[in-house]
Amino acid sequence: MATEQQKQKQKQYEQYVKEITPTHSLPLNMAKAFFTGGLICVLGQFILNFAGSQGADKEMAGSWCSLILILLSVILTGLNIYPKIGKFGGAGALVPITGFANSVAASAIEFKAEGQVFGIGCKIFTIAGPVILYGIMSSWLLGLIYYILKVIGVIA
Repeated sequence: MATEQQKQKQKQYEQYVKEITPTHSLPLNMAKAFFTGGLICVLGQFILNFAGSQGADKEMAGSWCSLILILLSVILTGLNIYPKIGKFGGAGALVPITGFANSVAASAIEFKAEGQVFGIGCKIFTIAGPVILYGIMSSWLLGLIYYILKVIGVIA
């Protein structure tokens, strides 16, 4: 009798989970990510072209492009618009530099009530810290591999 009740509860729970679990279409999500990421890239290319037409060299135009995309991302995060873009576009909005800026800004906004130092100052690196750490570690490791390959003569 007890096992019958457990089976009935299990079936009810499975039905409940099935009802509340959202269903996703992989092709549709991929199309949304492609579209969103593409729009961000088109905006970046527009900024690059505009900066170049104003006399900036390639490096300076790239710097302006990065800075403007980061600024727009932070402003849109502060206005609670970028999370909606991220929800729509998925990885298309989260992978580029704008997604990283959004995650850092969102951490700062979320913990601002805890104060400047212990809130914003500490929690902002919850996202940025691992990225910086793994970026530095992987570049160091790749540099070491490159050095070793150059010393043994594999790379000229």
